[in-house]
Amino acid sequence: QVQLVESGGGLVQPGGSLRLSCAASGLMFRINAMSWYRQAPGKERELVATITSSSSTNYADSVKGRFTISRTNARNTVYLQMNSLKPEDTAVYYCNTIWTGYDYWGQGTQVTVSS
Repeated sequence: QVQLVESGGGLVQPGGSLRLSCAASGLMFRINAMSWYRQAPGKERELVATITSSSSTNYADSVKGRFTISRTNARNTVYLQMNSLKPEDTAVYYCNTIWTGYDYWGQGTQVTVSS
């Protein structure tokens, strides 16, 4: 049974930083691509960043240069370092992976950027 558990969200002022973590279990983590998505109120869920099994990365244009996705295979954990946060980054952030043809999601962690 695949489980994804996010942590690290919270309230931060504009220009601040947060690091999100996603602990995965029930899959061969080291061979799986992992992604972060986010969903703001009234908006569709959008892809933020992806990291492949070989640690290649891809980012949404809106976060390039500010966010960094990384992984630690020994801990089955993927991270999202978010710097220079803006109010428009406010959203629920979700960890995602596809394993054996199924799409798996974490429960989400709230990030609020506000002064």
